[in-house]
Amino acid sequence: MTQTPTPATPVHWKVVVDAADPHAQADFWAAALHYVVEDNSPLIEKLLAAGAVPEALTVESHGRRAWSDLAAVRHPDDPYEEESGTGRGRRLLFQRVPEEKTVKNRLHLDLHPGVDRRDEESARLEGLGARVLRRVEEPSGSWVVMADPEGNEFCLH
Repeated sequence: MTQTPTPATPVHWKVVVDAADPHAQADFWAAALHYVVEDNSPLIEKLLAAGAVPEALTVESHGRRAWSDLAAVRHPDDPYEEESGTGRGRRLLFQRVPEEKTVKNRLHLDLHPGVDRRDEESARLEGLGARVLRRVEEPSGSWVVMADPEGNEFCLH
């Protein structure tokens, strides 16, 4: 008798980005992607009340308690844990690091607003604090290489 293999459960993942200011980066990317900044305040308030974490690990952001060294954004339609505010789907997490970005990204995001909307979207992103690094025209296609406010490259297709 042949056994049918049990299908593997997909692995939950998120993209983690090093940042000098995780909250500013989260605000930029939430606006850029039309995502929402995660609200971790219920969990943080619970942990503070229990004495499990010191208040020094938190800041106020958007009028609520947040982690000082972490901020995340999630797709507004994806599931999330109500108790912690943590997204369970498409998500970017920004973590504070002491060093500045010094070299080209090894991983980057490609944004796809559509060719007919690329110039409009590029201008919108520049208004949010991004900058155009170069425009690429190749036989395989065209796109705009941009940098977020901390210099992380991404492409606009």
